[in-house]
Amino acid sequence: MSKTISKVSIIGLGALGILYGEHFLRRMPGGNLRIIADPKRIDKYKKDGIYCNEQVCEFDYVSPDAPVDPADLLIVAVKYNALADAIRMIKGHVGPDTIILSVLNGVVSEAEIGEVYGDEHLLYTVAQGMTASKVGNKMSYRTKGILSFGELDAVANSEKVERVKAFFDKVELPYEINNRMKHKLWSKWMLNVGINQTVAYFNATNDLVQKSGEARNMMIDTMKEAIAVANKEGVNLSQDDIDYWLKIIDTLAPNERPSMAQDVLAGRSTEVALFAGTVVKRAKKHAVSVPLNEQFLKYFS
Repeated sequence: MSKTISKVSIIGLGALGILYGEHFLRRMPGGNLRIIADPKRIDKYKKDGIYCNEQVCEFDYVSPDAPVDPADLLIVAVKYNALADAIRMIKGHVGPDTIILSVLNGVVSEAEIGEVYGDEHLLYTVAQGMTASKVGNKMSYRTKGILSFGELDAVANSEKVERVKAFFDKVELPYEINNRMKHKLWSKWMLNVGINQTVAYFNATNDLVQKSGEARNMMIDTMKEAIAVANKEGVNLSQDDIDYWLKIIDTLAPNERPSMAQDVLAGRSTEVALFAGTVVKRAKKHAVSVPLNEQFLKYFS
């Protein structure tokens, strides 16, 4: 019988980290959920509190060097610019049977985690449909969306997928299983390359790209640059993917902001390296022209 998931560790208390942490906190035995953070950050969390929909989250915090049992499930929910530190900090939580889910945007975080801990620990994940905003230590959301997870390319559920499925069923976390995650990851990345950067560039809200005009055209053209790079990387993205995401974009709350636009508004560093940075780096390798992403990379760097 496969090993069941009982101990969960999370690193990163942005919107997604708080969302999943709060969900597990209400449904798991005490002490089975650990939040990994450095001592200075732990002191701040304990002093100021972490709130989800105005309710305080009484998390158990552990520093990276604290002796712990390995996690059965480890969720990496930091921003990309904190990933390298996070990879170092989770070392004590990774054991032989640990499954790692990265809920970062983009197409590179799993590879960077796998380089250190081995691809055998990874499942591939896309968080979608969540509507949330975070200001300081307070996060609020209207819908949790779902976690889409699975293998990069498989015909049936692996043992890891079945373990995570059983756990998510037990704690009632909305999910879907997708064992063709390579296309899903790149398609979602393409979406974020477009909407996140465009709305952040204009320091606006979703309604700006929900109507015809300069901003919507810029968003679509930025996505097309990402498609050109993806195709060179062997990922078959097309106009169909753009059309799929445009339908979803048009259903978003008009007065809300994507995560990168929230970062700009709050004066935080952005994930431009994950979006335009990845496009530009891979475009150079394939001699593909990506002027809009070059413009974004320069503007936000």
